[in-house]
Amino acid sequence: MREVEEKINAGAAVNEDPLIHSFAHPPRVKPAPLGWRGVAVAGLIIVCWSALLTFLLAFYRPDWRTPAPYLLLLLQTHLYTGLFITAHDAMHGVVSPNKRLNNAIGTAGALLFAYNWFPRLLPRHHAHHRHVATPADPDFHDGQRQAFLPWLLRFARNYITVWQVLLMAVTYNVLKYFFPMGNVIAFWMVPAVLATVQLFYFGTYLPHRGEHAPDNPHKSRTQLPHHLWAFVSCYFFGYHYEHHDQPYLPWWRLWRTK
Repeated sequence: MREVEEKINAGAAVNEDPLIHSFAHPPRVKPAPLGWRGVAVAGLIIVCWSALLTFLLAFYRPDWRTPAPYLLLLLQTHLYTGLFITAHDAMHGVVSPNKRLNNAIGTAGALLFAYNWFPRLLPRHHAHHRHVATPADPDFHDGQRQAFLPWLLRFARNYITVWQVLLMAVTYNVLKYFFPMGNVIAFWMVPAVLATVQLFYFGTYLPHRGEHAPDNPHKSRTQLPHHLWAFVSCYFFGYHYEHHDQPYLPWWRLWRTK
């Protein structure tokens, strides 16, 4: 954990688009004491994800002819995304001022999201911040295939490991022994895949694609200031220029930059 803490301490457009635009200097928001608010927000996300998943696997019998199971699937996807956003905030040390607690919560959020490993994600994410939109950026495309699907596949190869796939396979076989297989697929597997695509689309592809203005130091775009949509779409992660510019802000304070 000491290595993780040291890495956290060390890392702290021309193309017009109706939804994503580029600008260089958003309003500065002063850092504020986290207290226990970051822990409370992270705990709420983890508890809601766990409670809804338990209900969907153990008690819910979906009728796919009605809208309800599709809406619940989307809600579980949103909570999966929240798990990763929680781990992401921990990578910036903004879940808790207690570094051990911060790292423990980040590790839990990452593991619950398809067995991601926090100590592995941490240096890669800070490399993204240091070398954004360059060949040294692990989140960026290869310089040739910039379309959505090739970029997504490269992104997945950089982050998904064989161990994750094996652990997911083992967990799937255990879960389907106790719960209906259809529920396991629909509410445990599919939301994890959809959340991965959601995070990539709103947090990598939209903000970093194409050319950027010469005075854009973070080579990032941002969503227009529609806070409800920004939260629903990806926990304000679409305010991406602001995140790169002020990474000391937890996700639930990013809206203040607009």
